[in-house]
Amino acid sequence: MAKLKFEYIWLDGSVPTQGLRSKTKVLDDEKFGGEPTAEKLPDWSFDGSSTNQASGGASDCILRPVAVYPDADRRNAYLVMCEVMSADGTPHPTNARATIDDDDNDFWFGFEQEYTLWENGAPIGFFGNSGAYPRPQGPYYCGVGSRNAIGRHIVEEHFDICLDAGLNMEGINAEVMIGQWEYQIFAKGGKDAGDQIWVSRYLLERTCEKYGIEVNWEPKPVNGDWNGSGMHVNFSNTLLRTAGSQDIYNEICEKFGASQDVIDAHIAVYGADNNKRLTGAHETQAIDKFSYGISDRGASIRIPIATVESGWKGWLEDRRPASNADPYKVASRVIKTVKS
Repeated sequence: MAKLKFEYIWLDGSVPTQGLRSKTKVLDDEKFGGEPTAEKLPDWSFDGSSTNQASGGASDCILRPVAVYPDADRRNAYLVMCEVMSADGTPHPTNARATIDDDDNDFWFGFEQEYTLWENGAPIGFFGNSGAYPRPQGPYYCGVGSRNAIGRHIVEEHFDICLDAGLNMEGINAEVMIGQWEYQIFAKGGKDAGDQIWVSRYLLERTCEKYGIEVNWEPKPVNGDWNGSGMHVNFSNTLLRTAGSQDIYNEICEKFGASQDVIDAHIAVYGADNNKRLTGAHETQAIDKFSYGISDRGASIRIPIATVESGWKGWLEDRRPASNADPYKVASRVIKTVKS
């Protein structure tokens, strides 16, 4: 009989941006009769008064496992993504996963998660060994070499751990600002996509602990002529994957800008302080405008050239979500608008 470690991971009640929390439960392997699954794992509880999710007089919140992944960075261990439930068994108000209306997984999502490795109040390597201000943007995007690709050892370690966990990471690259990186995750279903992004964020934070490096998820880490950090969301459903019609694509894009209320509803869940990033510069559309276009990286929604070349069968990319946005909330809002 072996002892297995299960790291229960959840989102707290911090505002305006929820944070990650976790704690470890030890269980005997004989309880599972094979590989552990979310359905086989027990619910657990935590002190919600310490995470901004309950009052001290009624502090119990419930952790309900929804996804389990191997934890390659610990012995005999698993990562367990959890939903937070209230004591009466209903979804907690902070549980955005429960708002996703996609039980048949018809919607597919590809998130492009940008982030900045952060040290001593600046991007890692920002001032270099000399302490001088870095060269302007240009050489860092998909760059190579010790002056350009700063922090690659952390990025590669995180990449391998995520792949070993079974997360469907499709790639990594250095981004436009020094110390800024990106990875991409694809999944069928908004809930699965959100689970994988949150677990990948958890693993990045934990990997950086080893090196005394922080992860900066802010959408505009450095003021001035530096790119911000986003989490572009690529999405499709059966209609988009089979449309074969530019008119259908235009109609769906128009739904996203149908009214100021719809635009505001998206921006409301696309990340705190996103106004600092969505300025109309640095490959963004201004936060108070809405636009879409073919291969247009300055638009709110980009229609990929691959979609056009495939006879208008493919996907769309909403470029507005910030790096600190909750993928559950983003997926929920995208699905609601497309279904409209």
